[in-house]
Amino acid sequence: MLLRYPDAGEPLTCTPLSQGLLNHGYRVSTTRGSYFLKHHLDDTTGDRATIVRQHRATRRLQSLGVPVAPPVEDVDGDTVTEIGGRCYALHPWVDGLHRAGAQLTLAQSLRLGTLLGAVHTGLARVMEPGTQAAAGAGSPPGYASPEAADTFALIDELLASARGRRTRDSFDELAEHRLRERRTLLERHADRRPPDPGLPATGWVHGDFHPLNVLYRGADPVAILDWDRLGVQPRAEEAVRAAVIFFVLPAGELDLAKVRAYARAYRRAAGAGPAELAAAVHRVWWERLNDFWILRWRYCLDDQRADPQFPAVSALAVWWTREYEAVREAFTG
Repeated sequence: MLLRYPDAGEPLTCTPLSQGLLNHGYRVSTTRGSYFLKHHLDDTTGDRATIVRQHRATRRLQSLGVPVAPPVEDVDGDTVTEIGGRCYALHPWVDGLHRAGAQLTLAQSLRLGTLLGAVHTGLARVMEPGTQAAAGAGSPPGYASPEAADTFALIDELLASARGRRTRDSFDELAEHRLRERRTLLERHADRRPPDPGLPATGWVHGDFHPLNVLYRGADPVAILDWDRLGVQPRAEEAVRAAVIFFVLPAGELDLAKVRAYARAYRRAAGAGPAELAAAVHRVWWERLNDFWILRWRYCLDDQRADPQFPAVSALAVWWTREYEAVREAFTG
């Protein structure tokens, strides 16, 4: 494959990377440096046209000063190589570390909010006119709120799976406890389902903004990675989702001081008002209350890669329900 990239040099080593749930990545060392080779496997985002759109967006964002790592062009000026029906892209290797919210200071939390705001406003500038309407046809993710009745049926299905495993472990016991607990919470709060809005403030968003997709060098973010989920969604909902991933503590609580700094910076950078954030908080809270993706992976797909995230994620939904007003104030105050 590197024959298509003569400026990259001769290959020396190719090391698989363990991080990443959907696609495969490799660190490639050559006679001229290091590169990240991405193997696009996700069927929902791995077609050539979608990848090319991502690549064009990151190149244009880089021109605005947003820290990204656009792909390397091959000998024909293309950024996607197809082999055996699969798509690959070569990116410059960026040295850096991933930082969870616990590793960020208040000042860095503020800067993170500013960075996401710059992504949203930058995408609004660089995406081609008309593409938002095309990408937003139908109901983009985040518009239709889950129905409690559907969730009750899913809980029953997952409970049966957790109880019926031939060899049960502590995870299955925790899953059963959280499923029963969540059913009780949903019964108590079923009348708080957000109404389906006309259209909230939407725009192009990164789509997967979390600690494993932001690289730091020292105190500074140096690259936003993995633009596979680039799409049109409610912007403020991405801001809320990102915060509850970055700033969740192991016990399933949010570091509200850091959330507040992050949210204030995001609102300034993105031009988003408190009402927009308040609506997003409510919709994402309801989404989390009805969401069991980690248990779906484990019990329906027999995929346990996300299991380590479950204790904090499942506890967060309970804590957030109890501290709803405090969480909303942190995002809007």
